[in-house]
Amino acid sequence: MMARKTRDKKTSVGEAKTNSKMAGVLQSGPSPPAPAVQRVAHRWTFLTNHAHVLILLNRNPSMVLREVAALVGITERAVQRIIAEMEEEGFLEREKVGRQNHYRVLANKPLRHPIESHRKVADLLQAIDGDN
Repeated sequence: MMARKTRDKKTSVGEAKTNSKMAGVLQSGPSPPAPAVQRVAHRWTFLTNHAHVLILLNRNPSMVLREVAALVGITERAVQRIIAEMEEEGFLEREKVGRQNHYRVLANKPLRHPIESHRKVADLLQAIDGDN
């Protein structure tokens, strides 16, 4: 008898959670408009998050990390870590300009992986952005 009450109690708690979730969905109304930059969930890409961050900072050296994170689809903290790693390895330089950071990509560095080490960062940027 005791086990039955426990089981019923668990079921009713689970049902209450499900019902509260549904109530939240029903009460929330229409979803808000999509942001200007949507995060698109991809299973994989040909370039790493490091490459994406590097490309964006090369395009706009004063871009704030929040924007970089939104465009790449990662957290702001992940962008900070990536930038720190690239600075440490000599791929980026950071300069404080007023209250903003300004980044300079050091494009003459060779790419890191042995398969592509015969190419420079500039070659990657040129392949992605062309003359930009």
